[in-house]
Amino acid sequence: MMVAQLDPLDPSEPSSSESSPESSSGPRIGRRTAVGLLGTAGAAAVAAPLLTATPAAASAPGSAPAGAPAFHPSPDAGGAPPVQGLHLTFGKDPSTQMVVSWLTDAPVKRPRVMYGTLDHGLGSGADAVTRVYADGKSGRKVYVHHAALNRLSPGKQYFYVVSHDGATPDSGTFATAPRGRQPLTFTSFGDQSAPQVTWAADGTVALDANSTPATKDIVTGIEQVAPLFHLLNGDLCYANLDLDRVRTWNNFFTNNTRSARFRPWMPAAGNHEIESGNGPIGLGAYQTYFALPSTETDAELAGLWYAFTAGSVRVIVLQNDDNCLQDGGDLYINGYSGGRQLAFLERELKAARADREIDWVVVAMHQVMISSSDANGADLGLRAKYGPLFDRYQVDLVVCGHEHNYERSLAVRGVVSGSETLTPNPASTRTDDIDTGLGTVHMVLGGGGVSGTTNQSFFKDGTAKVLTAVADSRPEGGKRAPTYVKEEAVWTGVRDIEHPYGFAAFTVDPGRFPGDTTRLHVTYYNVDKPAGELSVFEKFTLHRKRSDARR
Repeated sequence: MMVAQLDPLDPSEPSSSESSPESSSGPRIGRRTAVGLLGTAGAAAVAAPLLTATPAAASAPGSAPAGAPAFHPSPDAGGAPPVQGLHLTFGKDPSTQMVVSWLTDAPVKRPRVMYGTLDHGLGSGADAVTRVYADGKSGRKVYVHHAALNRLSPGKQYFYVVSHDGATPDSGTFATAPRGRQPLTFTSFGDQSAPQVTWAADGTVALDANSTPATKDIVTGIEQVAPLFHLLNGDLCYANLDLDRVRTWNNFFTNNTRSARFRPWMPAAGNHEIESGNGPIGLGAYQTYFALPSTETDAELAGLWYAFTAGSVRVIVLQNDDNCLQDGGDLYINGYSGGRQLAFLERELKAARADREIDWVVVAMHQVMISSSDANGADLGLRAKYGPLFDRYQVDLVVCGHEHNYERSLAVRGVVSGSETLTPNPASTRTDDIDTGLGTVHMVLGGGGVSGTTNQSFFKDGTAKVLTAVADSRPEGGKRAPTYVKEEAVWTGVRDIEHPYGFAAFTVDPGRFPGDTTRLHVTYYNVDKPAGELSVFEKFTLHRKRSDARR
């Protein structure tokens, strides 16, 4: 069952005890203290000047008085649970807002973040809001603390320290998004799982059926690229399949904090985030763990779809179980939003294409509209609902997961005339330098580390399968049976048959003048066995005209 959230979290609103690190301050913190507090981020601070701040600031309500230590352990705070799973997500404006989140397995007192720049020290503070859920299988409660950092400066590096009474501080760094047309890099994959062993039902040790070494290696790979942000395209940790769902989520964050404390990991909920007993549509755990820039006013739907802008890129994140036909979670929740998500999508696409500051429109989601693997297959529900909108508003790129392999489409626009499966129509045969003004490129990036890979299951005769219907009811312990129809895969571009694991990196070249060509340079990296080194599978470029052409 769900436990009510203690407070709402709106990253657009000022946090208490918050001030601009450029103009005010907090306590003075010496070099040795700062390096100790920064922990994993400490190496970067060693070369910096002493972390100091002037005494003006701490007069904001809730802030520490001038000259006081950053954290105040209280006499009765012994045995406080430690900071776990530190991770970042963007606020509504990624150039000025960031949310810092961490987990505990018990209530804590005064969860808080101190933050600032290397030039001005830890001069600002933000109190965290705590969200709680009780796992529907075990009854265990999980406490997740979210602190919204506001009034940051665009394109600037920050460091931060988190703690609560009685706990050892933990720390990280991040960069805010640039404002306007600037170069930036982001990465993407889906279908990760968590590196772990687990307890079997009889109490013996068992290997988790979904885990592989690549689950860990791919995080190291992301850090080698060091993007501004990462898109995690659903099926995050597969906790719904495990005996101990809370342990699996905890292991997921323990693994990913090696990257997610330094850059936002922006997730899309997939079918394996739907957990029985965790909220009315099974997504309560996911909604508790992540504070996302949602505009949805219904608490049941909050955080399931959202959008944000980084530089000249507008990213729209969707939750596809609302609109796909396939039955893939603990519950079948097709249609749960009553059309609200689809209306949101059209509003966002229309606004993005009318905005002369936005060039690239990227959609991140889980289930797929293209697949030539004999696995889940493409979904007719998504093609019918999303396809016309993607065409009308000229979506450039769709990144997804669901199939545990790598595949990308040609640029597609419209459907093949008379096709029962609404087969996407190729608008170009280019695979190296692609004009997305002609059509949308879909990328299946399901090689995030989970077992059960499907790169060996590609159809070899130029066909694909499309899920066109499901049965009206579920058998006991099963899923609604799918109906598949074959099609000619005229839209397919490139597939990786040999390697199961990998991720894509996207680097924006914004162009030089109004109306110039802007480019998105794409590299797909394999995460290779057995040691997890990166190798380049392919590079290609997307291009389009900037939206600020003189009129």
